[in-house]
Amino acid sequence: MRNLFTIYVEGFADVAFIKQYIHYLWKVDVGENNILSLDGWTNMKGTTWQQRMRTNTANDVINIVIIDADKNIDARRADILNWKRQNGLKFELFLLPNDKDAGALEDLLENIINPNNKPIFDCWEDYEKALVKLDIPGRTPPPLTTPAKKTKIYGYLEALLLETKSQKELIKEANRNYENVQHWNLDAEYLKPLKEFLVKTINEE
Repeated sequence: MRNLFTIYVEGFADVAFIKQYIHYLWKVDVGENNILSLDGWTNMKGTTWQQRMRTNTANDVINIVIIDADKNIDARRADILNWKRQNGLKFELFLLPNDKDAGALEDLLENIINPNNKPIFDCWEDYEKALVKLDIPGRTPPPLTTPAKKTKIYGYLEALLLETKSQKELIKEANRNYENVQHWNLDAEYLKPLKEFLVKTINEE
């Protein structure tokens, strides 16, 4: 695996996942400067990150951008590639969850849980359906807000982990253990597009 690369992601949750997934694939620890949090993808358009990308390119360091597709993957891709072209930047781009569908890191995570734990998500879906049907007197509008996908992943881990303080710390995005096979399946078919992208961009082969 090449050492000369920088991966730009949106937040610390992405840093933790990508770092551990690379470790899983190649059994190497990724350096702190290899994966950087933008603290929101729009910050990438700032002059500081642009200059870092140019410096990397000048020093044969590969720039890799892995961010959420969000609601419209085509619009997100077009926006980023247009910005890349207008500023003469060089980087490889992958849009989570799978570089073809709308969504985010949480959608990827939902698709790589240990299959044995699917009943937890089945219960969650029943909860969301029941929530939509509730009519709270005096509330306008009537439909209640469905919890965010981040909350769903949080609830998934909270159900699996013990109630000790140390165990609860593992629920937090920066502390999650994605190589825990009881919780996650890093060999899931859903990860194939990301794996192929990483092999192409940072693997020496």
